[in-house]
Amino acid sequence: MTDTPELPTVPPLLDALAERLRAELAGDIDNAMLVGIHTGGVWLAEALHERLGLALPLGTLDVSYYRDDLARGGLHPRLQPSSLPGSVDGKTVWLVDDVLHTGRTVRAALNEIFDFGRPARVRLIALIDRNGRELPIAADLAGARLELPQELRVHLQGPDPLRLALGEGRAQREEEPR
Repeated sequence: MTDTPELPTVPPLLDALAERLRAELAGDIDNAMLVGIHTGGVWLAEALHERLGLALPLGTLDVSYYRDDLARGGLHPRLQPSSLPGSVDGKTVWLVDDVLHTGRTVRAALNEIFDFGRPARVRLIALIDRNGRELPIAADLAGARLELPQELRVHLQGPDPLRLALGEGRAQREEEPR
């Protein structure tokens, strides 16, 4: 293996994302919904929510049943309830994920969101946007963009403190108890 890439620290990425999101929400705050994907995306959505001092409620999604790759092995979901703070109809849903890699998690989240209704639009926030896309999905806001060898996986660990780590092999969520 070649040199291990240096990963950015999470707090500065969150600060920058919060400022960019603040600008995006200006004038549309009443029509916005912030929704984190379990588990890392929820941690990030909570951190963004706190940094922005938002009054709007926070939503969470567990996309495990919507994944198209569970049968391939390697993914071991810990099912958690999805919770949206009201109707998505006509809203701008800001979907928050920790690492955008293949795009399959986001595809699953979109399927689940549309089971709840018809949003006006869905925007994507990713802490890390890395190479290796398998589906035509792109982040609207990304904390950092990384080019990594395909055998490396980026994991968000947390929730306190939030930190990035590298691993090898298929992506597996390493969750710490809350």
